[in-house]
Formats: sequence, structure tokens, C-alpha cells
Amino acid sequence: MLRFMTAGESHGKALVVTVEGIPSGLGVTKKEIQTELARRRLGYGRGPRMRFEADEIEILSGIRHGRTLGSPIAVVIYNSEWERKWTEEMSPEPGVPSKILTQPRPGHADLAGMLKYGFADARDVLERASARETAARVAAGTIFKVLLKEIGVSVLSHVVQIGAVQADPSQIPSPKDLETVDSSEVRCFDRGVEEQMIAEIKAAAKVGDSLGGAAQVLAYGVPIGLGSHVHWDRKLDGLIGQALMSIQAVKAVSIGDAIEVSRKRGSEGHDAIYWDEPNRRYVRTTHRAGGIEGGISSGDLISATAWMKPLATLNRPSIETVDVVTKEQSFSFKERTDVTAVPAMGVVAEHMMAYVLAREALRKFGGDSVGEFKRNLSSFQSNLGSTESSVGEYERKDS
Repeated sequence: MLRFMTAGESHGKALVVTVEGIPSGLGVTKKEIQTELARRRLGYGRGPRMRFEADEIEILSGIRHGRTLGSPIAVVIYNSEWERKWTEEMSPEPGVPSKILTQPRPGHADLAGMLKYGFADARDVLERASARETAARVAAGTIFKVLLKEIGVSVLSHVVQIGAVQADPSQIPSPKDLETVDSSEVRCFDRGVEEQMIAEIKAAAKVGDSLGGAAQVLAYGVPIGLGSHVHWDRKLDGLIGQALMSIQAVKAVSIGDAIEVSRKRGSEGHDAIYWDEPNRRYVRTTHRAGGIEGGISSGDLISATAWMKPLATLNRPSIETVDVVTKEQSFSFKERTDVTAVPAMGVVAEHMMAYVLAREALRKFGGDSVGEFKRNLSSFQSNLGSTESSVGEYERKDS
């Protein structure tokens, strides 16, 4: 079973991610991971930390001479600020912090985490709850993306909404458009609304406020048969929904045209099926279901949209809270923040989607090496559309 785990705090010495279940023989380089981490820092409206957060990484295990060994992979992402600013405040050695944060931020994990774990200092919660943790997810997700590329699957994202500004839903990028998306200051494929989104961010920044929005994740080339209709916890759309909802500040996920389709009648809300005789395959000309039917990938384009709330940390004291020590009404403390992180959230969402698809592909096709994994998939695909044998069995029983 493919799985990964992250460890580390936002201002700790480093983040660590371990990945288990990657087959042997997969070509993975440090440069590929660094490239994806750099993409996570993209987006107009990010805070000053993005300018010096270089994401220096080290691969500790599981990869030798650029190839996976089939053993657990460990990657460390060092914090460039650690020695300069945080060695004492975040030290694992016994001691006392220089400042205790007692005014939890509404909308953040601060108060709930303090009450759950019995903490008096919000920093004991916010350091792990911080979206900085997603850098470790992207490091792991890079490996999943590389594995999916071996079977012809590409995953990308683009911003479809920031604040009240929405992109044209008909403009959907393909894998060849990724560079175009990333060249946009807000990672929006619809250049017609790019300046409006930037203006929205500037207006919020001027008054020290924050903005939410949405990013769509697209997976091209996903083979049919991932996921299951048999068990509730193996439905592919459910797995994607959970993975995207686990991203900090994401509060909703939709698959395909779910919101629009919910307002239509059944005769208008589904994807008709056709038989492509020359290529011996089933095809659809619409993508309303988002490439998933009954919890199983249909072989169509998979699409999911993640909706992010405005960030809970503002650049001005404006949200009322209660001081957990004095119980007096107060304002939440200020921690360094972004005006919006929707463009970066989209990049993180790509890697979480890649994790789900890679895990389910390995569950379906298996293999201890990349070569075996690909052969198993090829064998499965060579028999797609061959339903005559099973139909014949029913005919024999009927006779």
C-alpha cells in the first residue's frame, strides 16, 4: 500500500516526509522535487517568506543513483530561517518560550488544538497546523507524479476564482498548458480575468485583509478502473475529496460539474457513452461526472475543484477573540501571513490528487518494480471492451 507521512513544524529546523510503497526502478531526482517546491511558492499575494524560503532539500534514503530501490524514501526540507531566528523559540530542549500566544485566531486551529491537547500557548498548535506543512506533501507528491507519468497520467491545476472574481469555466488547460498557467501571477489560465484577480488581491492587501477562492485540479490519461463501487471507503471520488479537504483552509470540494449538475434534470446531467470502433474503446463527449462514475474512474478526464476560505491570519487586528488566560475580550494575534494562498493551494492539490491516483493505480495493478507495474496495466488495458466472453456465459446458462 502506498502511503506517506509528514513531520515537522513551520518554524522548526526542518520538515520531513517518508514515502512507502513506491516500486523499484523509478527515476527520481532532487531537481524534480525542488522544481515542484518552487511552484508551490508561486502566486501574487504571497507573503515575504516566499522570497527567501529556498526549500533546501536532502534525500536521505530509498533512492540510489537516481532510481528508487523499493524501500521507504525519506526527504528533508530544511528551514532557511532556523539558525537565524528560531533555534531558541522552537528548541526541542527544556526551556521557556520568549512569548506566549494567548489570543487564538478564529478560523484557525489555535483554540480547538489548545483545548484538545491542554496547551496554554497557541504556538504549540499553529506550528504544526501551518500550511508550511504542505511543502512536505509536495515533495512526496513529486514522486507520485513521476510514477503516474510512467503510465501516461498528467496532473495539473489552475485557479478558477479569487475573492469574487471567477474565471470562464469553459477554459480548461491541458498538460501542454502548464507553463502558461504557471507564468500567470495568479496561476489563472483565463488571462481575461487575471488583472481583475490581482486588483482584488491589492484591494484586500491595502486594508490588511485576506481572500479565499478556488482551484481546479485536472488529471489526464487516468486509466479506467481505479477506485471501487464495492466499499464506501474505496470510492475514488470520496478519496479525492478527503485528500483535497485535508489541505489547510480548504472547506469544500466538488467533482466535475457537481454544483451546476445539481440544478439540472437527469436527462441533462450525465455523460452519454459512445463506442469508438476504430480504437475499440468507449468514449464520452462531455465531462460532467468529472471522470468518475460509481466511485470508479471511467477513463475520462478527472476534474475536482477545491474551495479555500480566506486565511484566518490577517495583517491587522480585526477579528474578536478571547484571551485564554484573562478571559477578556481581545483581538487575535498577528502571525506572518499571505493575502491569499489560492495559487499555491492549487499546486498542493495537484500533489494530493497525484497521491490518490498513484495509490489506487498501485492497488489495482500492483508490482514491485515499475516494469512489472506497467506490464500489469498493459495486460488489463488490452482486454478492455472484450465483454463478449461474459455475455456468452449468460447465453449458455439461459439455453
